[in-house]
Amino acid sequence: MTDSPPLDRAATDVPIDPLATPYRTHTCGALRASDAGTTARLSGWVNRRRDQGGLIFLDLRDRHGITQVVIDRADAPDAHDTASRVRNEYVITVEGTVARRIAGTENAKIATGAIELQTRSATILSEAKTPPFYINDPDATVDEALRLRYRYLDIRREPMASRLLLRSRLVQAIREIHHDHGFVEVETPNLIKSTPEGARDFIVPSRLQPGSVYALPQSPQQLKQLLMVAGIDRYFQIARCFRDEDLRGDRQPEFTQLDLEMSFVDEDAVMAFVEHMVIEVCRRTTPERPIQEEPFPRFTYDEAIERFGSDKPDLRFAMELVDLASLWTAAPSGFRVFDETLASEGRVMAIVAPGLGGASRKELDELTERAKRFGAKGLVWLAIDDTGAVRSSILKFLGDAGAERIVAHTGASPGDLVLVIADAPDVTADVLGRLGDELGSRLGLADPNVLSFCWINRFPMYKWDAEHERWDATHNPFSGVLAEDEELLTTIDGDPSRLSPKDPAGRARAMQYDIALNGWELGGGSVRIHRRDLLARSFALQGQTDEGMKEKFGAVLEAFEYGPPPHGGIALGIDRWAALLSHQTNIREVMAFPKTQSGGDLMLEAPSPPEETQFAELGLRFVGLPGRPAPQPVE
Repeated sequence: MTDSPPLDRAATDVPIDPLATPYRTHTCGALRASDAGTTARLSGWVNRRRDQGGLIFLDLRDRHGITQVVIDRADAPDAHDTASRVRNEYVITVEGTVARRIAGTENAKIATGAIELQTRSATILSEAKTPPFYINDPDATVDEALRLRYRYLDIRREPMASRLLLRSRLVQAIREIHHDHGFVEVETPNLIKSTPEGARDFIVPSRLQPGSVYALPQSPQQLKQLLMVAGIDRYFQIARCFRDEDLRGDRQPEFTQLDLEMSFVDEDAVMAFVEHMVIEVCRRTTPERPIQEEPFPRFTYDEAIERFGSDKPDLRFAMELVDLASLWTAAPSGFRVFDETLASEGRVMAIVAPGLGGASRKELDELTERAKRFGAKGLVWLAIDDTGAVRSSILKFLGDAGAERIVAHTGASPGDLVLVIADAPDVTADVLGRLGDELGSRLGLADPNVLSFCWINRFPMYKWDAEHERWDATHNPFSGVLAEDEELLTTIDGDPSRLSPKDPAGRARAMQYDIALNGWELGGGSVRIHRRDLLARSFALQGQTDEGMKEKFGAVLEAFEYGPPPHGGIALGIDRWAALLSHQTNIREVMAFPKTQSGGDLMLEAPSPPEETQFAELGLRFVGLPGRPAPQPVE
């Protein structure tokens, strides 16, 4: 068995395909009926083999498509002998004449379905063991752990390959549009100084400077701001980022984001460009998917929480929160939980689940348990049957008239289910928002093909950290403050070392904006503080001493003494964007080699213990973790 010799191009009477190599004149997805009568050579993997004695049919596959190959023992006995030894996933090269299929045998499911390659010669380039799962059946259910263990085989399968190709188109469109709008692509380093950005850093010990470590960047935040000070004006990067945090469907320890920054801009300028770019990227990448609304709707953070219970609402279905407090301004409701909650400045709010009025008691109990897991003390329900009659878990307290008032106030119709939470304001909104998202998905209220974007802005500048008695930035420590709220960046007594949850700073709003897509946060950014004095004041509210500021942010603070321009930017998750465009709910499905939920790589068996020499070169020794037995020394 030897490699096939290069094709004699002089003997080939067809134009050479741009993807041609010595092993192929065309890809397995290129030939059409108009190529009939020409000579072609194809190479790829055997997708299926059908042996009919004198005739052997092979479906030959590469990432471009599938072509049917026919080997007739009477016409090509040597090729037939080779094909008789071929099995699925063997890699072969075949050469022959392109012919139209016999009428009635065409395959409309594939682009090459009108033709076949009548083979004169065949060469086996490499053999293959039987794969651990079916590669030629895209609908086969395969355990994810097995797919990750053999990811190189999983990528051969059409669903995974198509998602990676979509991701490639996405990134290509992003780059083209940014270059068209005057952006400069700049790579920033992956070995940097550790800075607080909301998650744990991955650290890398330095061999040349023993006892010191680099951090892998959670984002290029400081670096891109320094590029603005450097005069780059418009920067972007397809940036690799690293965060040592607990994983979920939309998180991985290493991920990719579109990172951009612009000089001499305000919020509207950044948001306008990003919106234009996002629309154009989606049209180029998935032109078949409509965008629900242009321009994108904008909500303040307070408005989003009040209406949807979420700062990343899915606008494809309307399950908005309804405030019930106005029903009982003149007289109490009669239900103690409602009345006591309102008396203690809590909220009583509801959502309407269309079509769930006939829910069984078991289903209602499951919803109640779900609400409790989300943080609520309980859940009240009112079910309306098809005649308009109401049954409820608290009907005896409200009475028929009280229940009907709630139903009318929420706008519920016969056949609907009203769900009510009475709790602290943040709990009420959060739980109803999460219940609404789950029910919207379960009831199929969202058109899966629609892309529904929206903007959320005017976020709180800080949130109080009771454990450390300081203010934490809700986005990143460089976010700017609204001009009218700048005076709020202070403490009660004006002493930045005496922080309190009652400080005026808690009322300040940031020049921060998030963009959401179909209920996921796609990206977030802000216009930054570019004045050194104001940045230092903000850092002080976040508990940073002068020494701490210099230690963590010294480069930026010093750079801001040399004429920083007003600037702002955003970062959008490439993995999340690709997942949403390809109808996935887990970003692992659009990553070539992702980690498991526990952060492991099943294919490469990482992480793994280092060699002793590696530790020795770094001057390190593993002594164990608190509460865990120390490792035994290796003999």
